[in-house]
Amino acid sequence: MTVRTPALVTLWMCGLLLLLASAAVAITIGPAALSVTDVYRIVAEHLGAGPSGATRLQDGIVWQLRLPRVALAAICGAGLALCGAIMQSLLRNPLADPFVLGVSSGASTGAVLIVVLGAGAGAVSLSGGAFAGALLAFAVVLMLAYAAGGGTDRVVLAGVAATQLFSALTSFIVLSSADAEQTRGVLFWLLGSLAGVNWSDVLTCGLVVAVGLACCVGFGRTLDAFAFGDDAAATLGVPARRARMILLVVTALITAALVSATGAIGFVGLVLPHAARFFVGPSHLRLLPTVTLLGAIFMVWVDTLARTAFAPQELPTGVVTALLG
Repeated sequence: MTVRTPALVTLWMCGLLLLLASAAVAITIGPAALSVTDVYRIVAEHLGAGPSGATRLQDGIVWQLRLPRVALAAICGAGLALCGAIMQSLLRNPLADPFVLGVSSGASTGAVLIVVLGAGAGAVSLSGGAFAGALLAFAVVLMLAYAAGGGTDRVVLAGVAATQLFSALTSFIVLSSADAEQTRGVLFWLLGSLAGVNWSDVLTCGLVVAVGLACCVGFGRTLDAFAFGDDAAATLGVPARRARMILLVVTALITAALVSATGAIGFVGLVLPHAARFFVGPSHLRLLPTVTLLGAIFMVWVDTLARTAFAPQELPTGVVTALLG
């Protein structure tokens, strides 16, 4: 399906407006007794308008809980969908997603080491441990793939092996060392949750995703060439090995940053790139901005559903994405 440039710009503008509208509605939804007017007055106060008249508790609910959570949901959805599109193109595999490199499992192991064993003696936070574990897993995948001769199929196989390895390590640590309360907390994080995020998480993940998106869009033509295979890409003057390594590192860093803040949220990077291709086709200069917007809108509503469907009980966001996926 070919979309002409004016129609594409219109589609992106509509998507951006829909994202802003989704976020504006999502921050008004929750179990707390806050009217729509109260919510917007609180936001306006923090943006420089007059006093909202809200209590300190109401202000904290909106500005410290709901707003950063909605913002990070959009960032997380955008980043995971972007990584999914990149992975499917690099590996020429429609089933590839951001976690095919074992990044999620490595992050889970790093987080569990911090929570259960107290590794780092308080010097490393849970998100820091998760990020370090994700990068370690990615390094293991690259070494395994290189030792096996390289190639996209070797990367996939190495990713599967690393996923099983770190998943087994995580299970072993939890079952052998954690008490019931720790196990419950770790399980909730492993299933993916946006509960407890803060503005620091929003800033960090937003910066990583923005830089990653700019880098990936810069390789848009290169990603199109990968569709014909490495040999064909080489004849077109594309340095296939170097470009693949750069993009794999970029997707690994984005995934590691997101997983360290939210836990493992699956299926976003698997399903949404296919949906975006249906609207704008396979060209990556069209696909990447589209799938980023689609992922952001999708995750805002998924997280809203996760925190309100069974209120006051909250579902892990990863459970909802898995059910929808």
